[in-house]
Parts: sequence; structure tokens; C-alpha cells
Amino acid sequence: MTRRSLPDVFASVSVPGPGSSTLKRLLAFIGPGYLISVGYMDPGNWATDLQGGAQFGYTLLSVVMMSNLMAVLLQALATRLGVATEMDLAQACRVRCPRPVNLLLWIACELAIIACDLAEVIGTAVALQLLFGFSLLTGSLLSALDAFVVLLLMGRGFRYLEAFIIGLLSVIAVCFGMQLFMAGPPVGGILRGFIPRPEILTNHAMLYIAIGIIGATVMPHNLYLHSSIVQTRAYERTPSGKREAIRFATIDSTMALSFALFINAAILIVAAVAFHDTGHRDVTDIAVAYHLLSPVLGVSLASTLFAVALLAAGMNSTITGTLAGQIVMEGFLHLRLPDWARRLVTRSLAIIPVVIASIWFGDRSVDDLLMLSQVILSMQLPCAVIPLVWFVTRKDMMGEFKVSRPVAMLAWLVSGIILALNFELLYWTVAG
Repeated sequence: MTRRSLPDVFASVSVPGPGSSTLKRLLAFIGPGYLISVGYMDPGNWATDLQGGAQFGYTLLSVVMMSNLMAVLLQALATRLGVATEMDLAQACRVRCPRPVNLLLWIACELAIIACDLAEVIGTAVALQLLFGFSLLTGSLLSALDAFVVLLLMGRGFRYLEAFIIGLLSVIAVCFGMQLFMAGPPVGGILRGFIPRPEILTNHAMLYIAIGIIGATVMPHNLYLHSSIVQTRAYERTPSGKREAIRFATIDSTMALSFALFINAAILIVAAVAFHDTGHRDVTDIAVAYHLLSPVLGVSLASTLFAVALLAAGMNSTITGTLAGQIVMEGFLHLRLPDWARRLVTRSLAIIPVVIASIWFGDRSVDDLLMLSQVILSMQLPCAVIPLVWFVTRKDMMGEFKVSRPVAMLAWLVSGIILALNFELLYWTVAG
């Protein structure tokens, strides 16, 4: 029998009974979506959105919106898989895929988590450096403390972890809301930016950043994470209970990802106003952006808000990344370790390469490493997306919760787009 996903918090969040109002029952499901949304506004997104806004103004807003819509669909499928089968995506792969394929999928997922953590830890370290003057190495090591934060919060209850994450998300929202007010972007330019343009596909530099945005937005480890944490709700494990859980959990993730769309668009818009529209189009470095924001916008607080939001994003992302690493390791390998050991092992697998990179590169090439991490994530996406779509379209796995034919066609179309973009990127990489 397959072990429960995150057994220490499985069905630990109570859900009001059938006689309760719809609003109360919906509120019980609010939370997991915001943990997922963290991965859609992590420091890796900052790097790609910053470069996109500085170099091409508002043009890539359409890519941000498109990638967000892809994320809404894929996270809804992950929710459906977790609720219907009571397995997370890693467990489903272990049960349904041949052993060699399962091993390859696990390796690909671990690489994706390491790449994601590379962006998150560097983002946290850079924020600590900008705010407090810590070295990149010191900041990277301090970010490892998130493993203990997860252990402490989950020991008190999963709702405490959700409240902590939502609190940091609120900090990010306030910081960027204030920066948008300071920037005063043109509404017309923003609206035109959300209209897709053919030049995105014909301009190689623009397409490269566009693929990076998709890689930074649709996160492979989030699909594993969401299919697990949606099971923390104590809904009735009956067909009607599962249908309601899928509906409410999908509303939760859609609302949370709409919030992530606002943050990603805000980063790109602020970069467009502050750098593209003022002739600083070569700004790709987060530290340079920090130092330029206040002088360009004429508000001394702008740079500080930028760094505070970056720190909150980095802290949030490392926490959810640690949790995702645990889910992946347990699901694929079925390891049974104490909670503290599982989290330290999964965190170490990700942070060791970051520390090595910090020692080797120092403070140089930070943004190149961030962009590289997003490219790696983009290349790993098919290894998570294809199994997910395959599972939710199978009657023998999903039963009555199998997705409809139109949804299945749309899901395969999204997967095809992601694959096509990845193959194009691989061709450029190989061809130099």
C-alpha cells in the first residue's frame, strides 16, 4: 500500500460539515494555493522579469500572462490528481511507471529542485547583502535555516506554515504596490503589452527570455508539491467530498496564481519604467537594479522596498522548496526517515551546489546563474508535465475524476508548446 503523502499533516486541517455555509467550507481550503504561488514569484522570476522589462519594455507581459494561464491549468490538474487518487505526483510515478523511467524522472526532478534552489538561495543571499552587507556565501549558508523553520511550523500545524507564507506574500504585495505607485506606468503601454506579438518568436534574444519566463513561472516541483499538500484537508473521502475538494482547491490555486500574476507583471512593469524608458536597457543585475531604482524613480524608499520584497520572496521560496524536496524524495524513493533528517537531507542536496557556486564565482555572475537556473527548470518541465497529464487522462487511475476530452486536449496542447519551446532552446544551446 502506498504511504500517505506528508503523513504527519495528512488530513490535519479540519473542514466544516455539510451543513456549513459554502463560504466557510471554501475558506477551509484556502492556503495550499498560496504555498504554490510562492514558486511563481521567486527570485528566478525576478531575474527573468527584470531582464524582460529592462530590455523590451512591456512587450513580454503577454508571455507572463500566458505562462500564468498555463500554470493555472497545470496546478488544477495536480490538485485533481492528489484528491482523486490520494497520491502525490511522485507517488503516482513510482506506482505507475517502470523502474528505469521512475529513476530518470526522479533524477530530473531533483535537478529541477536544485536549479530552483539555486535561484532562491542566491536571491535570499543577494537581498541580505543589499540590506545588511553580508557576503554571498554567508547569505547562502543563512538560507539553510529554512529547514528548521519548516520543521518548527509544521510541528505546530500546517495552518501555521500557511499563515507564515501568506504573511511574507503580503509583504511582497505591499512593496510592489508602493513601487508601482512610485513608477506611475502608462496604462496604455501596459494594456498593449498583454497583447501577444509575433516578434517574440522571431527575435531570438526576446524568445530566450520568454522561455526563461515560462521556465521560471511553471515550476516542475510545484506540481509535486500541490498534489501533496491539497491532501492536508480533512474533506470526506467520498466521490461527492472529493468533487467539492477539487472545486474549492482549484478556486484557491486560481486566486493565488492571479496574485502571482500581479507580482510578476509588477516586477516587469517597474523594470520597464525605471530602466527601459530611461535608457538603462542593459540592466540585468539585481544589485545594479537595486542601486538604480531610487535615483531613477526619485524616491529614496524604492530601493529598500525592492530588497525587502526580494528577501521575503527568497525566504518563502526556500521554505516551499524544502517541502517539495521532501515530497519528491519520499514519493519516488519511499524513504522512511525522521522529519528533521528528511528535511536536512533534501535541503543539503540543493544547498551544497549553491555554496560551491558561491565560493567559485563569488559575487560575480549572480544573474547569469539565476538565468541559467530558469533555463534548466524549463528543460525539466516535460518530465513533470507529461506524467501529470497522462495520469489525469487515464480512467483506470482517476475513475470518474478523469478530465474531459476538451480539457485533455488543452493540457496536451500546453505540454506540446512547452516541449517545442524547450527543443528550440536546446537547439540554440547546442548550436551556440
